[in-house]
Parts: sequence; C-alpha cells; structure tokens
Amino acid sequence: MDIWIFSIILLAVFIDILLGELPAQLHPVVWMGKLIQFIKPDLLKIKSKWSGFILTLILTITFTFPVLILVYYLKFDYIFYILISGFILSTTFSIKMLITSSKDIALELKSNKENARQKVSYLVSRDTKNLDDSQIISATVESLTENITDSIVSPLLFSFVLGVPGAMFYRVVNTLDAMVGYKNEENALIGWFPAKLDDVLNYIPARLTGLIIIFSAFILRMDWKNSYKIMFRDARNTPSPNSGYSMAATAGALGIKLEKPGVYEIGNNKNNLELETIHHAIKITKVSVFVFLLILMGFTLFLFFSLTIFH
Repeated sequence: MDIWIFSIILLAVFIDILLGELPAQLHPVVWMGKLIQFIKPDLLKIKSKWSGFILTLILTITFTFPVLILVYYLKFDYIFYILISGFILSTTFSIKMLITSSKDIALELKSNKENARQKVSYLVSRDTKNLDDSQIISATVESLTENITDSIVSPLLFSFVLGVPGAMFYRVVNTLDAMVGYKNEENALIGWFPAKLDDVLNYIPARLTGLIIIFSAFILRMDWKNSYKIMFRDARNTPSPNSGYSMAATAGALGIKLEKPGVYEIGNNKNNLELETIHHAIKITKVSVFVFLLILMGFTLFLFFSLTIFH
C-alpha cells in the first residue's frame, strides 16, 4: 500500500467538496463514455461475450495504464506526486454532485414537480413522467444511497488498496456497467463481462457500506437496529447482488419503504415518504462518508505504527 495514499484521498475529497465535477470537456468519465460509444458498434458485430472483455481491456489500457505510468514517474517529488494524484483521484468519485443532485430534487419538489421528475430521470433507469411525490422521493433516496457505494466507497477503497490507478480501473468498470451492463437484446453479450466484473468489484464495498450506514444511523440516533434488520432481510431483493445493501440499511434507519415498481420493494411503511426523508438520507450519506474516512485513517495509522515497530 502507498504510504501517502490517505493524504491523497483527503486531498481528493477536499477538491471534490470544494470544486465539484470537472467540466464535461475535461472529465475522464465523459471521455470514457465517448470512447465506449465510438467502438461499441464495431464490437457488437463480434456477437460474443468476448466483445465485452475486449471493450473492458481497451478502456483499461486507455485510462488506467496512463495513470499508472504517470503516478510512478511523479514519485521523484512527493509534494507534486500528492497534488497530481489527489486531483486525478477526485475525478473517480463524486460526493458534492451526489448530495447536490438530491438537494435540487427536494427543492424542485416544493415548487415544480415536472422539474423534479426531470431531474430524477437523470439519476434512475425508470420512466419518471408520471411519478407522484412519494415515488420521486423514493427514487431520489434509492439513487443517493446506492451511489454511496458506487460513487464514493468503492473508488476510494480501491485507491486505498491499489492506489490511484486502482480507483481509475474501478471507474472504468463501473462506467462500462452503467452504459452496457443491461440484459436487453443489444447489450446482453457485450455487457456481460463488465457487469459481472462490476459485481465482483463491488461485492465487499457494498456490504461494508451497509454496515457503515448502520453505524451512521446509530450516531445520528436513528433506528440502527431496524437498519440492521432490514439490510439483512431485504438487501437481496434487488436484481443487482450489491445495490440493495446501502438502500436497505437506509430504508431501515428511516423506517420507510423504497420501491421500484415491478422490480423490488425494500423496507416497511413505518414512516411516510416526505421531503424531509431526502434530507435525512443526505445526513446519513454525509456521516457515512465521514465514518468511512475515519476507518481508512485508522487502517493507515495501524499500518504506519506496525511498520515502525517491526522495521
């Protein structure tokens, strides 16, 4: 493990919270999407699951290897290394945008339901045209809490274990899953490998995130016991083997039912879905990020003192 990685992670989190996302023209995830769209039509002609493997390999070589080479050669100057690495890492996760998007929907829901539906449509893969208030709130909380894993914990955990290139590799796979990881006729073959690899990469982070949310509910004096209960009862209700853990832990903590009609139901209707529900979910998200960073700091200190003692 890179001895400077926690410093890099803290810097990256600071950059993200202060500045948010890079402009679309410069953001690596946008460029990943453009490259996928460019080469996908040719790979679809292969009509084999190998097409997904080739697509993943091309994206990995294009985006992960340059980062690997760059950070290796930057180590001649550790200040420069930390600064550049922190900036690159900040592009692989999103805290500010995730929270801001949820706040925006809550604000729109007060005054313009159509705008709220439109904003929700950017976050979830369902028809949002006829969603009522409760369904908009549910979709918002689902997206917010699912992305605690995908957009925060997973990339930062991979950076902690494998360095900044590890986070970029995770972002490549997760972006591929988001763009081609569907079981429809067009993507069934090309999306199989990225989707399965994304499931593997998120297996541990998803379950860790669920546990962190339970602990965060305890800190916030929410119903952490119900959070634990609902997570273990309903986390497997989703088609994805991973996305249900953070959603179920949050649903239990807030005493709400989250539902994607015809696909899954998570939690119980102890409390109604109200505007305040989104703000409570945002509080859980903020505390969960803080707890996760404390866990990484604890591991960093443990490893540092272990190396010092046994050196």
